[in-house]
Amino acid sequence: MSPLRRLGAAFLTAVLAAQLLTACGPAGNSSAGGGGLRWEDLEYDHSLELQYAQQFSVDYYQGGYALVEIRETGTYLVVPPEADVPSGLDEGVTVLQQPLDRIYLAATSAMDLFRELDGLDAIRLSGTEAQGWYVEEARAAMEAGEILYAGKYSAPDYERIYAEGCDLAVESTMIYHTPEVKEQLEGSSYEGHPLGRMEWLKLYGVLLGKEDQAQERFQQTLDRLAPVLDQEGTGKTVAFFYITSNGGVNVRKPGDYISKLIGMAGGEYVFQDLGGEENALSTMNLQMEAFYAGAKDADLLIYNSAVDGGLRTLDELLEKNEVLAEFRAVQEGNVWCTGQDLFQSSMGLGDLLLDIHTVLTQEDPEPESLTYLYRLTKEG
Repeated sequence: MSPLRRLGAAFLTAVLAAQLLTACGPAGNSSAGGGGLRWEDLEYDHSLELQYAQQFSVDYYQGGYALVEIRETGTYLVVPPEADVPSGLDEGVTVLQQPLDRIYLAATSAMDLFRELDGLDAIRLSGTEAQGWYVEEARAAMEAGEILYAGKYSAPDYERIYAEGCDLAVESTMIYHTPEVKEQLEGSSYEGHPLGRMEWLKLYGVLLGKEDQAQERFQQTLDRLAPVLDQEGTGKTVAFFYITSNGGVNVRKPGDYISKLIGMAGGEYVFQDLGGEENALSTMNLQMEAFYAGAKDADLLIYNSAVDGGLRTLDELLEKNEVLAEFRAVQEGNVWCTGQDLFQSSMGLGDLLLDIHTVLTQEDPEPESLTYLYRLTKEG
């Protein structure tokens, strides 16, 4: 029974780890290569050019071998189809033999990267059921039986994963909220820049053998964003939040990628001086009093619908906490909501940036001009 190779890249964080699914330690490094090929004899060719991503690197060697390093996580050798695995690899290097075409994907945000590369046919198993997908191509593939459900991230169906001959699993860092699964899924890294998160597309391109397509799609995104990125800031302040079930307010930390995205779009995130506990979480909860003090006079409020569903009216927002009626953005009708599909759309960060810039610079933008944001209306 072959080892399960696991790759994770989530919307908020990225994880890459490879090991036997049934063990806590890493898989062997396949040091007994075939054909007499030795790693020390392979010559370095070039490195993958990265503009924003800082958590991984890829070095190419003669013969199409790619050495992937994930910061504070591990090293992986991507071996071309039917090529020999070289002997003499350093201990801990995990071999990923292409084609990687029977993937278990538990990280919902990674599906969009596979879709961008026309790579959904490489995914055989999903950690999300069909009705949970906002990526239409993924939902259709599951309904057609081309992708099978193999348990969510916290309770994978190991028997099905093995039975389907899975060669790679894309995991979400949501596993760190599930201790019994965490024991089997070690390793994490964080990509702080919004464009760095999208640049993980290039890593998937390496794994799928679609480097040129990944480079082309990423450059197309940069080209679309260039006119906005070159502009000066608007000076307008923005709060990005949602109301928790216990009445608190969840906001992004100052260094979070959404906070940075707001700045790139021309806005000023209102909680730039927010303190709090140092940890890996990208958000923190505030009492309404603290949120009121920081965001009451914000020019723009953006409600994050990912957790408790989308709102449509200001009345629905005020039902969560009537104090929000005193906020200037509420009084001026300048409150926006994200679509629930946003956080399954990794490449959609570029469109979100453009949306934020649009609502910052246009008083009454056409709804059709926006991809992920919509205005909360006064009437029901």
